Amino acid sequence: MIRSLILAGALALGAPLAHAQSNGDTALERLRVPPGFTVELWARVDNPRAMTLGAPGRLYVGSRAGHVSAVPFDPVTMKAGDAVKIARGLNMPVGVAWRKGDLYVSSLDRIVKLPAIDDRLAAPPKPVVVSDRFPKDTAHGWKFIAFGPDDRLYIPVGAPCNICDRDRDGYANIMRMNADGSGLEIYARGVRNSVGFDWHPKTGELWFSDNGRDWMGDDTPPCEINRVSKAGQHFGYPYCHGGDIADPEFGQGRSCGDYVAPAWKLGAHVAPLGMRFYTGSQFPDEYRGALFVAEHGSWNRRERDGYRVMVARLEGNRVVSYTPFVEGFLGRNDAVFGRPADVQVLPDGSLLVSDDAANAIYRIRWNGTRHAALSLH
Repeated sequence: MIRSLILAGALALGAPLAHAQSNGDTALERLRVPPGFTVELWARVDNPRAMTLGAPGRLYVGSRAGHVSAVPFDPVTMKAGDAVKIARGLNMPVGVAWRKGDLYVSSLDRIVKLPAIDDRLAAPPKPVVVSDRFPKDTAHGWKFIAFGPDDRLYIPVGAPCNICDRDRDGYANIMRMNADGSGLEIYARGVRNSVGFDWHPKTGELWFSDNGRDWMGDDTPPCEINRVSKAGQHFGYPYCHGGDIADPEFGQGRSCGDYVAPAWKLGAHVAPLGMRFYTGSQFPDEYRGALFVAEHGSWNRRERDGYRVMVARLEGNRVVSYTPFVEGFLGRNDAVFGRPADVQVLPDGSLLVSDDAANAIYRIRWNGTRHAALSLH
């Protein structure tokens, strides 16, 4: 247990990965996409993590390095300008969410906002505290945030450990609150560490990624994609993993059948982060409503896994396939050339991928023909 806590702490503090490239490099020349697609370097941003669109021509990007960036872009051509830092000195401001002209940012133990930010990039306002009711733990303390269809802000609170039972203390969940910070409540429980979620474009249900626990082997337990069908559901942590694996320490006397099973089991330690349903019209029809998932990649597996963008195709509320969409971040002999952290659909239907290891945001466009699209299957 002590060993797990120490290593979880090292991960939380950003323990470096061997073979990672220098900040001057990107993975662009190594990236592979399906036939008919092209990938380009769209912007250079310092440590880009979660992304959100603001007013037309504005992209906002969080980081784990204390700052928030804005990338202005042409709303017609989608060509990006130079990134601008609009906030500094925050504690792991990974999450960003835009609402009615204001940018909400998830500092470690609080949510702040930058009022009327879209036209103030050159002289950004000081952050205003919206809520400071969140734990200060560093381990799994950085937060992806987003506003849901109900106009409430959803905020995950990760477990402050590799494996521990802290539900009664308000950990291992996804919370939500009103835009003014009021009405804070737990929406989903038993969630070890979600760093990405989105709402199904037709059903409005929340789907989220969850990073599985460590030190049960290279291939156990799986990371997960989960679906919330109603508020208050429990997804198993720390008692049960992957829907059917009892935890050796906390699972005794528990039944995995008492908890919600994953919508899809991923590889162990692939570290799914940002995920978005594809709501654009540029990609071929088979991508409409598909779920793109950024797998950040393993850090403690003997052979690395993840380091790619995957696409999950759904039939109704059921995942029927999960296949690679962008590969090449991981090379031979476990050489790491990049780590995808989030995905974001641009207004023209192209897809952005943030890479916090190479300080880059890539853009993927469809340039193919219907024949090329059909050849994917």
